[in-house]
Amino acid sequence: MDTLTLNPQIVGQAENAHGAIMNVVLAGTGLNRDRWVALTLTMAAGGSTDRAGLVTRATGALKITEEAAQATLAELTEAGLLAGTDQVTATDAGRALFAKVRGDIGPIIERAYSGIPAEDLRTAARVLTAVTAGLNRELSAA
Repeated sequence: MDTLTLNPQIVGQAENAHGAIMNVVLAGTGLNRDRWVALTLTMAAGGSTDRAGLVTRATGALKITEEAAQATLAELTEAGLLAGTDQVTATDAGRALFAKVRGDIGPIIERAYSGIPAEDLRTAARVLTAVTAGLNRELSAA
């Protein structure tokens, strides 16, 4: 019997499957991956955060340049989902769209993860967090 071992192919396939589902959910919302992550980071900060910190978090999370992160925030502002210059705040429209997307994706993820023991999910979370940290160290050293 073959024993599965975590490797880049398995991680990549899982990420691609998650991304494909997100693309389906985001279709028609005006959001793409980068905009969704930036809006999520804003909401995770309570719906309001300083722009410089948000740019830093977005570049780290998305592995994009500062210029690309600034452009993403500008797109969200132009779309009426964020407001502010030094302090970025989710607008009512941004909060509503965030809630809608979360509400749409939640049941899909629940169904996909159902049947996986909670301890396995906790182990996967610990392992993937450690892998991400290791890859981030390699990236910063490159």
